[in-house]
Amino acid sequence: MKAIIDHIGIAVSDLEASLAFFRDALGLELEAPEEIASQRVRAHFLAAGEATFELLEATADDSPIAKFVAKRGPGLHHVALRVDDIVAALAELKGRGVRLIDETPRPGAHHSLVAFLHPASTHGVLVELKQLP
Repeated sequence: MKAIIDHIGIAVSDLEASLAFFRDALGLELEAPEEIASQRVRAHFLAAGEATFELLEATADDSPIAKFVAKRGPGLHHVALRVDDIVAALAELKGRGVRLIDETPRPGAHHSLVAFLHPASTHGVLVELKQLP
Protein backbone atom coordinates (compact mmCIF):
# COMPACT_ATOMS: atom_id res chain seq x y z
CA MET A 1 0.00 0.00 0.00
CA LYS A 2 1.17 3.49 -0.85
CA ALA A 3 -0.55 6.53 0.66
CA ILE A 4 -0.22 10.21 -0.17
CA ILE A 5 -1.51 13.25 1.70
CA ASP A 6 -4.98 14.21 0.50
CA HIS A 7 -6.00 16.83 3.05
CA ILE A 8 -5.64 18.18 6.56
CA GLY A 9 -8.94 18.37 8.48
CA ILE A 10 -9.38 21.35 10.80
CA ALA A 11 -12.34 21.64 13.17
CA VAL A 12 -13.59 25.23 13.28
CA SER A 13 -15.86 27.08 15.67
CA ASP A 14 -15.87 30.38 13.72
CA LEU A 15 -15.93 29.70 9.99
CA GLU A 16 -15.62 33.35 8.97
CA ALA A 17 -12.51 33.85 11.12
CA SER A 18 -10.99 30.66 9.71
CA LEU A 19 -11.72 31.77 6.15
CA ALA A 20 -10.23 35.18 6.91
CA PHE A 21 -6.95 33.39 7.55
CA PHE A 22 -6.88 30.47 5.10
CA ARG A 23 -8.66 32.15 2.17
CA ASP A 24 -7.98 35.84 2.64
CA ALA A 25 -4.57 36.02 4.35
CA LEU A 26 -3.02 32.97 2.66
CA GLY A 27 -4.81 33.37 -0.67
CA LEU A 28 -6.03 29.76 -0.85
CA GLU A 29 -8.86 29.07 -3.29
CA LEU A 30 -12.11 28.00 -1.64
CA GLU A 31 -14.30 25.32 -3.21
CA ALA A 32 -18.08 25.27 -2.77
CA PRO A 33 -19.00 23.80 0.63
CA GLU A 34 -20.24 20.23 0.84
CA GLU A 35 -22.72 18.89 3.38
CA ILE A 36 -21.91 15.47 4.79
CA ALA A 37 -25.29 14.71 6.33
CA SER A 38 -24.26 11.41 7.92
CA GLN A 39 -21.63 13.24 10.01
CA ARG A 40 -23.70 16.42 10.52
CA VAL A 41 -20.87 18.54 9.16
CA ARG A 42 -20.22 21.03 6.37
CA ALA A 43 -16.82 20.70 4.70
CA HIS A 44 -15.03 23.68 3.14
CA PHE A 45 -12.01 22.67 1.06
CA LEU A 46 -9.18 25.08 0.22
CA ALA A 47 -6.61 24.05 -2.37
CA ALA A 48 -3.00 24.15 -1.16
CA GLY A 49 -0.90 22.59 -3.91
CA GLU A 50 -1.40 18.85 -4.27
CA ALA A 51 -3.31 18.66 -0.97
CA THR A 52 -6.13 20.67 0.58
CA PHE A 53 -7.22 22.03 3.92
CA GLU A 54 -10.69 20.86 4.97
CA LEU A 55 -12.40 23.28 7.35
CA LEU A 56 -15.03 21.26 9.23
CA GLU A 57 -18.06 23.16 10.49
CA ALA A 58 -20.59 21.34 12.69
CA THR A 59 -24.20 21.52 11.49
CA ALA A 60 -25.66 20.02 14.67
CA ASP A 61 -24.74 20.22 18.35
CA ASP A 62 -24.38 16.42 18.57
CA SER A 63 -22.07 16.03 15.56
CA PRO A 64 -18.58 14.57 16.03
CA ILE A 65 -17.04 17.95 15.11
CA ALA A 66 -19.21 19.85 17.61
CA LYS A 67 -18.17 17.39 20.32
CA PHE A 68 -14.51 17.71 19.29
CA VAL A 69 -14.60 21.52 19.46
CA ALA A 70 -16.45 21.47 22.80
CA LYS A 71 -13.84 19.14 24.30
CA ARG A 72 -10.60 20.32 22.67
CA GLY A 73 -11.39 23.62 20.98
CA PRO A 74 -10.89 24.37 17.30
CA GLY A 75 -7.81 23.03 15.57
CA LEU A 76 -6.25 20.05 13.85
CA HIS A 77 -8.78 17.23 13.65
CA HIS A 78 -7.25 14.67 11.26
CA VAL A 79 -4.79 13.93 8.49
CA ALA A 80 -6.25 12.26 5.40
CA LEU A 81 -4.20 9.93 3.26
CA ARG A 82 -5.34 8.91 -0.21
CA VAL A 83 -5.08 5.24 -1.14
CA ASP A 84 -5.95 3.43 -4.37
CA ASP A 85 -7.85 0.55 -2.70
CA ILE A 86 -9.31 1.40 0.70
CA VAL A 87 -10.64 -2.10 1.37
CA ALA A 88 -7.21 -3.64 0.76
CA ALA A 89 -5.54 -0.89 2.83
CA LEU A 90 -7.86 -1.54 5.79
CA ALA A 91 -7.21 -5.29 5.58
CA GLU A 92 -3.44 -4.75 5.44
CA LEU A 93 -3.46 -2.34 8.37
CA LYS A 94 -5.71 -4.59 10.44
CA GLY A 95 -3.32 -7.47 9.70
CA ARG A 96 -0.51 -5.33 11.09
CA GLY A 97 -2.45 -4.78 14.30
CA VAL A 98 -3.61 -1.24 13.59
CA ARG A 99 -6.81 -0.39 15.46
CA LEU A 100 -9.55 0.69 13.06
CA ILE A 101 -12.43 3.02 13.87
CA ASP A 102 -14.13 2.00 10.62
CA GLU A 103 -13.88 -1.69 9.70
CA THR A 104 -15.48 -0.89 6.34
CA PRO A 105 -15.40 2.30 4.26
CA ARG A 106 -18.24 4.81 4.38
CA PRO A 107 -19.26 7.69 2.10
CA GLY A 108 -17.19 10.86 2.40
CA ALA A 109 -16.82 14.23 0.71
CA HIS A 110 -16.36 14.42 -3.08
CA HIS A 111 -18.20 11.07 -3.48
CA SER A 112 -15.19 9.30 -1.99
CA LEU A 113 -14.96 6.35 0.36
CA VAL A 114 -13.35 7.02 3.75
CA ALA A 115 -12.35 5.13 6.88
CA PHE A 116 -10.69 6.32 10.08
CA LEU A 117 -7.82 4.74 12.02
CA HIS A 118 -7.77 5.02 15.79
CA PRO A 119 -5.26 7.51 17.23
CA ALA A 120 -4.13 4.85 19.73
CA SER A 121 -2.49 3.06 16.80
CA THR A 122 -1.26 6.13 14.92
CA HIS A 123 0.81 7.90 17.56
CA GLY A 124 -2.01 10.18 18.68
CA VAL A 125 -3.09 11.37 15.24
CA LEU A 126 -6.58 10.68 13.86
CA VAL A 127 -5.87 9.33 10.36
CA GLU A 128 -8.46 9.14 7.61
CA LEU A 129 -7.97 6.92 4.59
CA LYS A 130 -9.66 8.18 1.44
CA GLN A 131 -10.31 6.51 -1.90
CA LEU A 132 -11.42 8.73 -4.76
CA PRO A 133 -14.42 7.63 -6.85
